[in-house]
Amino acid sequence: MEIKWLEDFLSLVETRSFSRSAEQRHVTQPAFSRRIRALESWLGADLIDRTSYPTKLTAAGETFHSHAVALLAATNAARAQLRGELPLGQNTVRFALPHTLALTFFPKWLVSIEAAFGTVPSKLAATNVHDAVMALVDGACDLLICYHHPRQPVQLDPARYEMLLLGQETLRPYSACAAGKPGGVPRYALPGRANAPLPYLCYSPNAYMARMADLILENASKRAYLQKTYETDMAESLKVMALEGHGIAFLPQSAVARELRQKQLCPAGGPEWAVEMEIRLYRERGVATPFVERLWRHVEAVSGKKPKA
Repeated sequence: MEIKWLEDFLSLVETRSFSRSAEQRHVTQPAFSRRIRALESWLGADLIDRTSYPTKLTAAGETFHSHAVALLAATNAARAQLRGELPLGQNTVRFALPHTLALTFFPKWLVSIEAAFGTVPSKLAATNVHDAVMALVDGACDLLICYHHPRQPVQLDPARYEMLLLGQETLRPYSACAAGKPGGVPRYALPGRANAPLPYLCYSPNAYMARMADLILENASKRAYLQKTYETDMAESLKVMALEGHGIAFLPQSAVARELRQKQLCPAGGPEWAVEMEIRLYRERGVATPFVERLWRHVEAVSGKKPKA
């Protein structure tokens, strides 16, 4: 058995879709299906009921689900021990969150929480949105902080996971400010022209922000004329490229606050080119340590709002 088979299975449990899980796991759907079949063959039981849609687990799949979570958690713990990592303190809270939130939102949020709650010993796992969600599913973190939008929802079963709304984030296009023009005029501005497309600094196709940027472009009242000139899954890398004048990038507003104040970056389009995302906090029900439970209740009291969906 391979560890990636377990990760594939847990992804499928959450998405209930072979195609969606294949996309998240960065493999083709046939390759993903073969890996699920390989896991079933190794176990000697069918885990997935393939006669229904959305995909459902068989009775064997339901039974194996908790074992898969435990196996991954035990494997991660063993790897940490063998690598010589020091054990976490009793009250250390393990957070998983996307890179951008780790760099921009989390430090200020933690300061505001600790002002009334006290010190929160933390271990941070900064990764992409999908892997951050899987860290919660796999039991590799206590709390997940991530983005959410109705058109690109975080698919976690509300019967198993509890969530709070921490704030809002705006994604919109930015460009370096044009030199010699006071007041902050963008060097590049949407929508561009057919005979002179704007250089586009874009996210890798499987990145969460790529799907949000595509959503903005698809829903805009005007067609945007863009030519891709750079691609990465890191918002910070796109910001640096935009600062150097290489083109337009869709960036979270929290990631560019300082650059906007210093007139280094300018919005490259009006409100029609922006989208609002929620910043959410998740945890698995019934598994919190007393310290995490107390922290959760504090966050809920001071800043948490329960989303409608």
